[in-house]
Amino acid sequence: MTRRLDRVTVDGIELEYETRGAGEPVVLVHAGIFTGLSLPLLEQPALIERYRIVHYHRAGCAGSSRVNGPVSVAQEAAHCAALMHQLGIDRAHIVGHSNSANLALQLALDSPQAVHSLVLIEPAFQHVPSAAKRAKEFLMPAFERYRAGDKAGAIDAFLRGTCGPNYRPVLDRAVPGAFDRAVADADTFFGQQLPALQAWSFGAEDARRVTQPVLAVVGEVSRQTDPIWIERQELLLSWLPQAEPFVLPDATHLMQAQNPRGMAEALAAFFARHPLAMPA
Repeated sequence: MTRRLDRVTVDGIELEYETRGAGEPVVLVHAGIFTGLSLPLLEQPALIERYRIVHYHRAGCAGSSRVNGPVSVAQEAAHCAALMHQLGIDRAHIVGHSNSANLALQLALDSPQAVHSLVLIEPAFQHVPSAAKRAKEFLMPAFERYRAGDKAGAIDAFLRGTCGPNYRPVLDRAVPGAFDRAVADADTFFGQQLPALQAWSFGAEDARRVTQPVLAVVGEVSRQTDPIWIERQELLLSWLPQAEPFVLPDATHLMQAQNPRGMAEALAAFFARHPLAMPA
């Protein structure tokens, strides 16, 4: 199916976006360099037959405008809110993955009226015991490769660390061209998104302000291979007053590509439990 991307100007930048389906609005916010990882969800009947899905490219990713200088998590959350406003969406279910789950939480803090529910898929929390160790093991080496000019090596090191050593065949099969797209967006990822994430502050007091229903998602394989994913899910469950857990079978951090049907059905079931408009 040929993808048709529209463009909208928000806060002086142009964002690419597309919509599928009809019904209650759901905004998919892609993880960092994974501009296409949510695409398999756009083909799932469980979602597009019941919901209006909005998928957009964050600033500096794919064909969306690149921004000079730093871009904070709060600024990116504001981009999302402005996009919703431009599309006539007052309130929506928000789905964030990895560092975009952090963005989704910031959106819930800054524009709570726009967020009806949150799906947080393996967020990039730094407040857990394993974070420093994992950063030393793969994040710092990835940064070193990026600074040396080896963008492809930097992306590969990062994806091996977050998605496992065998990530590439899964990614290439589910989203052809995704790796090359990630390399093309490496400046945005390493130069803006990761520094913004490191500067982002979110603690237990902030979490208590997030009163919307939350689905805290982790991959079954992620849980088995790296304790950081369990730690992050447990932190969400302990901090957020209305959070519930979900474990996606047969999935690592690439879960939308590995089990899109299971993910779509879990999302649809969660949204159905928390509808925007309660039946009369």
